[in-house]
Amino acid sequence: MADLRELMKEAQRLQAQMAEAQRKLGEAEVEGSAGGGVVTAVVNGHGELRQVRISLEVVQTGDAELLGDLVLAAVQEAQGKAKALAQKALAPFLPPGVSP
Repeated sequence: MADLRELMKEAQRLQAQMAEAQRKLGEAEVEGSAGGGVVTAVVNGHGELRQVRISLEVVQTGDAELLGDLVLAAVQEAQGKAKALAQKALAPFLPPGVSP
């Protein structure tokens, strides 16, 4: 019975640590950019978009298709960085070969 109690304590400890890692991911921010930095996207550690910054110079070109492509590229880069951050933060809590 003592072994079961210890196992439950360990499970609760790991659950609390994972919840803390998730909370920190929600607060973390990573950036992606495109077009040499004319468009920058900021996402949190869960990959949720928080901000997009667009340089006035790219807006003044009037090329909406280019602007859309740059925004998409910046967001995808930022989300890729967020995914890598999450994998690193949550890896200790997951079985080998499983990603968050």
